[in-house]
Amino acid sequence: MNKILIALATTLFLTGCSKDETPSEVVLPEVTFDEPTNGFTIDKMQWFHLQPKLKNPDNVTYTWLLNGKIIATTLDLMYVFAQAGTYKIDFRVKNNSGEIFKKITVNVNEKTYLNGVKNVFEFFPAPGQFTNALPEATVKDTDETMRKKAETTLTTGSLVSLGGFGGYIVMGFDHTIINKEGNDFIVLGNAFSNWAEPGIIMVSSDVNNNGKADDEWYEIAGSEHNKPTTIKNYELTYYQPKSEPENPSEPNYIRWTDNQGQTGYISKNAYHSNPFYPTWKGTSITLKGTFLKANLFDKSGTGTYWVNPAYDWGYADNWSNTDEKAQIDINWSVDKKGNPVKLQGINFIKVYNSNRAEGGWLGEVSTEVSGFKDLNL
Repeated sequence: MNKILIALATTLFLTGCSKDETPSEVVLPEVTFDEPTNGFTIDKMQWFHLQPKLKNPDNVTYTWLLNGKIIATTLDLMYVFAQAGTYKIDFRVKNNSGEIFKKITVNVNEKTYLNGVKNVFEFFPAPGQFTNALPEATVKDTDETMRKKAETTLTTGSLVSLGGFGGYIVMGFDHTIINKEGNDFIVLGNAFSNWAEPGIIMVSSDVNNNGKADDEWYEIAGSEHNKPTTIKNYELTYYQPKSEPENPSEPNYIRWTDNQGQTGYISKNAYHSNPFYPTWKGTSITLKGTFLKANLFDKSGTGTYWVNPAYDWGYADNWSNTDEKAQIDINWSVDKKGNPVKLQGINFIKVYNSNRAEGGWLGEVSTEVSGFKDLNL
């Protein structure tokens, strides 16, 4: 009897050990996607999106390779080809059970693109001496009619004014601006020697592939980005005046307050009779962004010669369009926390005025945008 009990106990013990210690079976992942007979076809400088279907996704790693170089480590592939041709891409999926390999063909067509702005998605100027004038606005205008006017202005070779701090424009293009080695693009303005009106540049990629500027934005971190005088998350609220002043040089024209506890006024400039507050907006507007301390000063000491020297690099309407220091590298992009990001390419650009400054009779420092140039075309 004791021998039987011992044998039974031993059997139960061994059975328990086997159940606890034997690893669960790991199943090889299954990957499928619908590839056309002759491979995928896309135009150059357009995003190639591929979303494979996956079974058994536990503890899986992904590797996409082009010419032996890793181009992605996610299940979905998002890639842009700079040149036409036929490309072979290797896709490797691996877990503890093993690794599977798939090879796809991508045929990339040649395509000619516009080297300039195709679309304006938003136009929202802050109060300024050229607001309601560049482009012209009336009391009948709306956000949509002004967007169209700004789009027509930039696609026909003229310029728009963004007014004072925070005024912005969002632009789109007919192709992806690819992040190549070196500088990639210029936002055209009208800066000249000793008079810069720097605008901060934001960039975004069409990750969701819907053609709209609704994906995450990244700031081009220029030379002033980490200076102690720079204020992140700055907010400025402008208040519409009840009427236009009789004094053509009224100093207390448009009141403003900010989130730093400061308040002040935009002066009326006698050289511009148009209303400075955007006529199609409400009684107050709040604009947000990174505030940069202007280099503005009165060189004459008598108020007759104001200068605003350019920042070193990284902004719109900062250096003349022909100066290499006006060029922007997509690799200067940072996220909301200030961390550098590596973008393959971008599809949308936002520019907003970074300064709140007035230069006497010259009026406020107001960023202007006159177009765009892709340095890779």
